[in-house]
Amino acid sequence: MKPSKSEVASMKGMRIGVLSDSHGDAIRTRIAVEELVRLGATMFIHCGDIETIECLDPLAGLDAHIVFGNCDEPSDLQDYARSIDITVHHPLGEIIIDDQRIAFTHGDDPKSMQRPIDTKAQWLFHGHTHLKRDVKIGSTRVVNPGALHRAKPHTVALVIPRSGLVEFQTIL
Repeated sequence: MKPSKSEVASMKGMRIGVLSDSHGDAIRTRIAVEELVRLGATMFIHCGDIETIECLDPLAGLDAHIVFGNCDEPSDLQDYARSIDITVHHPLGEIIIDDQRIAFTHGDDPKSMQRPIDTKAQWLFHGHTHLKRDVKIGSTRVVNPGALHRAKPHTVALVIPRSGLVEFQTIL
């Protein structure tokens, strides 16, 4: 018997949309989230430098997790994020997806960057530099999706932890 579409998707693993460095650009953030949804992302992680509540609105109603960046004022964003059911982690988030430990932080705090590497998380997502990257440090895969502001090009990442797939998407 042939597996259903949902069974095939489950076998391939969860698709995570990873964003960072919106810096108040709500329109580009909305376009990025819509593109990631189109590509099958069912969970979203924003690695900080959100800056405005309008940049959180595209994540409302989705399985979304955020950390704050050095340009964010957590007191301005935290209550609003929670009111629209976005899970707030700060300064370092950690979740388990498909039996893989995924850590995420903004990237401006060396301790928050090093801890997941030292504890051998399978994945570490971060932002801050505005430069996309996909490297292995020890046993940890470190991914920066790039940025949605002050970057050329503007990029996000689609990640499937189970298969190890990382695809960078250009957002116009």
